[in-house]
Amino acid sequence: MEKKQASSFYPYFEQEERPTIDYFVGLFNRVLYQGEPVLTDFLDPRKRQILQAVAGGEIMLDEYGGYDEAEKKRVYLTSDWLPLPKKEFGVSLLEISYPQKFAQLRHSQILGSLANSGVKTETFGDIVTDGQGRWQFFAEKELVPFFSENIYRMGPVKVKLEEVEMRDLLAIEDGSKALDGVAASLRLDAVLAALSGKSRTQLKQALEAGEVRLNWHPETKAEKEVQIGDLVSLRHFGRVKILSIYPTKKGRFHLEGQFWPAKRQ
Repeated sequence: MEKKQASSFYPYFEQEERPTIDYFVGLFNRVLYQGEPVLTDFLDPRKRQILQAVAGGEIMLDEYGGYDEAEKKRVYLTSDWLPLPKKEFGVSLLEISYPQKFAQLRHSQILGSLANSGVKTETFGDIVTDGQGRWQFFAEKELVPFFSENIYRMGPVKVKLEEVEMRDLLAIEDGSKALDGVAASLRLDAVLAALSGKSRTQLKQALEAGEVRLNWHPETKAEKEVQIGDLVSLRHFGRVKILSIYPTKKGRFHLEGQFWPAKRQ
Protein backbone atom coordinates (compact mmCIF):
# COMPACT_ATOMS: atom_id res chain seq x y z
CA MET A 1 0.00 0.00 0.00
CA GLU A 2 1.37 3.38 -1.01
CA LYS A 3 1.56 6.26 1.40
CA LYS A 4 -1.30 8.72 1.22
CA GLN A 5 -0.72 12.04 -0.49
CA ALA A 6 -2.17 15.20 1.03
CA SER A 7 -2.92 16.62 -2.42
CA SER A 8 -5.54 13.91 -3.01
CA PHE A 9 -7.66 15.46 -0.23
CA TYR A 10 -7.28 19.10 -1.28
CA PRO A 11 -10.33 19.17 -3.62
CA TYR A 12 -12.66 18.30 -0.74
CA PHE A 13 -11.61 21.06 1.63
CA GLU A 14 -10.84 24.76 1.64
CA GLN A 15 -7.45 26.07 0.59
CA GLU A 16 -6.75 27.49 4.05
CA GLU A 17 -7.20 23.99 5.48
CA ARG A 18 -4.34 22.51 3.46
CA PRO A 19 -1.73 22.85 6.25
CA THR A 20 -4.08 20.88 8.51
CA ILE A 21 -4.50 18.22 5.83
CA ASP A 22 -0.73 18.03 5.34
CA TYR A 23 -0.23 17.54 9.06
CA PHE A 24 -2.89 14.84 9.39
CA VAL A 25 -1.67 12.91 6.34
CA GLY A 26 1.80 12.93 7.90
CA LEU A 27 0.36 11.54 11.14
CA PHE A 28 -1.59 8.87 9.27
CA ASN A 29 1.45 7.67 7.34
CA ARG A 30 3.51 7.62 10.53
CA VAL A 31 0.93 5.49 12.34
CA LEU A 32 0.28 3.09 9.47
CA TYR A 33 3.79 2.58 8.17
CA GLN A 34 5.89 2.99 11.29
CA GLY A 35 3.39 1.39 13.66
CA GLU A 36 3.76 4.36 15.98
CA PRO A 37 0.58 5.53 17.76
CA VAL A 38 -0.02 9.28 17.99
CA LEU A 39 -1.93 11.45 20.47
CA THR A 40 -2.98 14.83 19.10
CA ASP A 41 -3.60 18.12 20.86
CA PHE A 42 -7.21 19.21 21.41
CA LEU A 43 -9.00 19.34 18.05
CA ASP A 44 -12.23 21.14 17.26
CA PRO A 45 -15.03 19.25 15.43
CA ARG A 46 -13.99 20.54 12.00
CA LYS A 47 -10.42 19.32 12.38
CA ARG A 48 -11.71 15.97 13.60
CA GLN A 49 -13.84 15.78 10.45
CA ILE A 50 -10.74 16.30 8.33
CA LEU A 51 -8.79 13.72 10.33
CA GLN A 52 -11.59 11.17 9.89
CA ALA A 53 -11.57 11.80 6.13
CA VAL A 54 -7.81 11.27 5.98
CA ALA A 55 -7.93 8.11 8.12
CA GLY A 56 -10.72 6.63 6.02
CA GLY A 57 -11.34 3.81 8.48
CA GLU A 58 -7.86 2.37 7.86
CA ILE A 59 -6.64 3.11 11.38
CA MET A 60 -8.44 3.55 14.67
CA LEU A 61 -9.31 7.01 15.95
CA ASP A 62 -10.20 7.20 19.64
CA GLU A 63 -11.10 10.57 21.14
CA TYR A 64 -11.60 12.15 24.56
CA GLY A 65 -12.02 15.69 25.80
CA GLY A 66 -12.83 15.23 29.48
CA TYR A 67 -16.55 14.48 29.12
CA ASP A 68 -18.77 12.93 26.47
CA GLU A 69 -20.19 16.16 25.06
CA ALA A 70 -16.85 17.97 24.85
CA GLU A 71 -16.43 20.21 21.81
CA LYS A 72 -12.64 19.99 21.73
CA LYS A 73 -11.10 16.54 22.05
CA ARG A 74 -7.70 14.89 21.84
CA VAL A 75 -7.51 12.07 19.30
CA TYR A 76 -5.48 8.88 19.61
CA LEU A 77 -4.42 7.33 16.30
CA THR A 78 -3.37 3.68 16.29
CA SER A 79 -3.07 0.78 13.85
CA ASP A 80 -3.60 -1.93 16.47
CA TRP A 81 -7.28 -1.05 17.03
CA LEU A 82 -6.99 -1.02 20.81
CA PRO A 83 -8.73 1.95 22.48
CA LEU A 84 -6.75 4.13 24.85
CA PRO A 85 -7.85 4.24 28.52
CA LYS A 86 -9.20 7.70 29.29
CA LYS A 87 -6.59 8.32 31.97
CA GLU A 88 -3.87 7.94 29.32
CA PHE A 89 -5.20 10.74 27.10
CA GLY A 90 -3.29 13.24 29.19
CA VAL A 91 -6.38 15.38 29.84
CA SER A 92 -6.50 17.27 33.14
CA LEU A 93 -9.22 19.37 34.75
CA LEU A 94 -8.37 22.71 36.36
CA GLU A 95 -10.60 24.71 38.68
CA ILE A 96 -10.48 28.50 38.56
CA SER A 97 -10.70 29.88 42.09
CA TYR A 98 -11.53 33.57 42.56
CA PRO A 99 -13.49 35.79 45.00
CA GLN A 100 -16.98 35.05 43.67
CA LYS A 101 -18.65 37.35 46.19
CA PHE A 102 -16.87 40.39 44.79
CA ALA A 103 -16.17 39.57 41.15
CA GLN A 104 -17.52 37.78 38.09
CA LEU A 105 -15.69 35.85 35.41
CA ARG A 106 -16.78 35.58 31.80
CA HIS A 107 -15.93 32.96 29.22
CA SER A 108 -14.20 35.58 27.06
CA GLN A 109 -11.89 36.61 29.93
CA ILE A 110 -10.88 33.02 30.59
CA LEU A 111 -10.33 32.21 26.92
CA GLY A 112 -8.35 35.40 26.38
CA SER A 113 -6.10 34.74 29.36
CA LEU A 114 -5.36 31.18 28.28
CA ALA A 115 -4.86 32.08 24.62
CA ASN A 116 -2.49 34.92 25.50
CA SER A 117 -0.44 32.95 28.02
CA GLY A 118 2.12 31.87 25.43
CA VAL A 119 0.78 28.40 24.57
CA LYS A 120 -1.17 27.17 21.56
CA THR A 121 -4.95 27.19 21.89
CA GLU A 122 -4.86 23.49 20.96
CA THR A 123 -3.22 22.72 24.31
CA PHE A 124 -6.41 23.39 26.27
CA GLY A 125 -9.93 22.12 25.77
CA ASP A 126 -13.42 23.19 26.75
CA ILE A 127 -14.08 25.92 29.30
CA VAL A 128 -17.13 24.96 31.38
CA THR A 129 -19.33 26.52 34.05
CA ASP A 130 -22.16 25.51 36.34
CA GLY A 131 -23.92 28.80 35.61
CA GLN A 132 -23.53 29.80 39.27
CA GLY A 133 -20.10 31.40 39.06
CA ARG A 134 -17.80 28.39 39.14
CA TRP A 135 -15.52 27.75 36.15
CA GLN A 136 -13.23 24.93 35.07
CA PHE A 137 -11.28 24.06 31.94
CA PHE A 138 -9.49 21.07 30.45
CA ALA A 139 -5.82 21.12 29.51
CA GLU A 140 -3.03 18.81 28.45
CA LYS A 141 -1.63 17.27 31.62
CA GLU A 142 1.97 18.29 30.99
CA LEU A 143 0.91 21.95 30.90
CA VAL A 144 -0.88 21.98 34.26
CA PRO A 145 2.21 23.34 36.10
CA PHE A 146 2.60 26.09 33.49
CA PHE A 147 -0.99 27.27 33.82
CA SER A 148 -0.96 27.01 37.62
CA GLU A 149 2.29 28.94 38.01
CA ASN A 150 1.84 31.61 35.34
CA ILE A 151 -1.80 32.68 35.31
CA TYR A 152 -2.77 34.83 38.28
CA ARG A 153 -5.31 37.11 36.66
CA MET A 154 -8.13 36.82 34.15
CA GLY A 155 -9.27 40.22 33.02
CA PRO A 156 -9.38 42.35 36.18
CA VAL A 157 -9.97 39.33 38.42
CA LYS A 158 -7.27 37.67 40.52
CA VAL A 159 -7.42 33.90 40.14
CA LYS A 160 -5.75 30.72 41.31
CA LEU A 161 -5.69 27.63 39.09
CA GLU A 162 -5.67 24.21 40.70
CA GLU A 163 -5.89 20.72 39.21
CA VAL A 164 -8.88 18.72 40.44
CA GLU A 165 -10.06 15.16 39.87
CA MET A 166 -12.32 14.37 36.91
CA ARG A 167 -14.98 13.24 39.37
CA ASP A 168 -15.15 16.87 40.52
CA LEU A 169 -16.33 18.07 37.10
CA LEU A 170 -19.10 20.63 37.48
CA ALA A 171 -22.70 19.94 36.55
CA ILE A 172 -22.23 21.79 33.28
CA GLU A 173 -24.65 24.52 32.24
CA ASP A 174 -24.13 24.95 28.50
CA GLY A 175 -26.42 27.96 28.16
CA SER A 176 -28.47 26.50 25.31
CA LYS A 177 -32.17 27.05 24.75
CA ALA A 178 -34.87 26.22 22.23
CA LEU A 179 -35.22 28.42 19.16
CA ASP A 180 -37.64 28.30 16.26
CA GLY A 181 -38.50 30.29 13.16
CA VAL A 182 -40.20 30.15 9.79
CA ALA A 183 -38.02 30.39 6.68
CA ALA A 184 -39.01 31.09 3.09
CA SER A 185 -36.69 28.31 1.92
CA LEU A 186 -33.94 26.05 3.23
CA ARG A 187 -31.18 28.23 1.79
CA LEU A 188 -28.56 29.08 4.36
CA ASP A 189 -29.28 32.81 4.23
CA ALA A 190 -33.04 32.24 4.55
CA VAL A 191 -32.60 29.92 7.53
CA LEU A 192 -30.25 32.36 9.28
CA ALA A 193 -32.64 35.24 8.60
CA ALA A 194 -35.51 33.30 10.17
CA LEU A 195 -33.53 32.30 13.24
CA SER A 196 -31.45 35.41 13.87
CA GLY A 197 -33.84 38.14 12.77
CA LYS A 198 -31.13 39.72 10.63
CA SER A 199 -31.83 41.00 7.13
CA ARG A 200 -30.67 39.19 4.00
CA THR A 201 -28.40 42.18 3.29
CA GLN A 202 -26.73 41.85 6.69
CA LEU A 203 -26.33 38.12 6.15
CA LYS A 204 -24.87 38.63 2.69
CA GLN A 205 -22.20 40.80 4.27
CA ALA A 206 -21.62 38.24 7.04
CA LEU A 207 -21.21 35.43 4.50
CA GLU A 208 -18.74 37.46 2.47
CA ALA A 209 -16.79 38.34 5.63
CA GLY A 210 -16.43 34.68 6.63
CA GLU A 211 -18.63 35.08 9.71
CA VAL A 212 -20.89 32.11 8.92
CA ARG A 213 -20.11 28.45 9.50
CA LEU A 214 -22.01 25.34 8.52
CA ASN A 215 -21.04 22.22 10.46
CA TRP A 216 -17.90 24.00 11.73
CA HIS A 217 -16.82 24.81 8.18
CA PRO A 218 -16.62 28.43 6.94
CA GLU A 219 -19.41 28.85 4.40
CA THR A 220 -19.77 31.69 1.89
CA LYS A 221 -22.53 30.28 -0.34
CA ALA A 222 -25.91 31.72 0.57
CA GLU A 223 -27.70 29.13 -1.56
CA LYS A 224 -26.32 26.16 0.41
CA GLU A 225 -29.25 24.11 1.72
CA VAL A 226 -29.63 23.36 5.41
CA GLN A 227 -30.71 19.93 6.66
CA ILE A 228 -31.82 18.36 9.93
CA GLY A 229 -28.80 17.81 12.16
CA ASP A 230 -26.80 20.68 10.67
CA LEU A 231 -25.02 23.12 12.97
CA VAL A 232 -25.25 26.70 11.73
CA SER A 233 -23.30 29.51 13.36
CA LEU A 234 -23.16 33.26 12.89
CA ARG A 235 -20.58 35.46 14.55
CA HIS A 236 -21.98 37.64 17.36
CA PHE A 237 -25.29 35.70 17.21
CA GLY A 238 -24.41 32.14 18.21
CA ARG A 239 -24.94 28.69 16.82
CA VAL A 240 -28.02 26.57 16.21
CA LYS A 241 -28.39 22.83 15.75
CA ILE A 242 -31.36 22.15 13.48
CA LEU A 243 -33.54 19.55 15.19
CA SER A 244 -36.60 19.53 12.94
CA ILE A 245 -37.84 20.97 9.65
CA TYR A 246 -41.41 20.69 8.42
CA PRO A 247 -43.32 22.53 5.67
CA THR A 248 -46.17 24.90 6.42
CA LYS A 249 -49.41 25.16 4.48
CA LYS A 250 -48.08 28.33 2.84
CA GLY A 251 -45.05 26.59 1.38
CA ARG A 252 -42.58 27.86 3.96
CA PHE A 253 -40.51 25.87 6.43
CA HIS A 254 -40.87 25.78 10.20
CA LEU A 255 -37.53 25.23 11.92
CA GLU A 256 -36.84 24.08 15.46
CA GLY A 257 -33.37 24.06 16.93
CA GLN A 258 -31.12 24.09 19.97
CA PHE A 259 -29.50 27.51 20.28
CA TRP A 260 -26.25 28.50 21.96
CA PRO A 261 -26.09 32.32 22.11
CA ALA A 262 -22.74 33.92 21.39
CA LYS A 263 -20.72 34.46 24.54
CA ARG A 264 -20.70 38.19 25.20
CA GLN A 265 -17.45 40.05 25.60
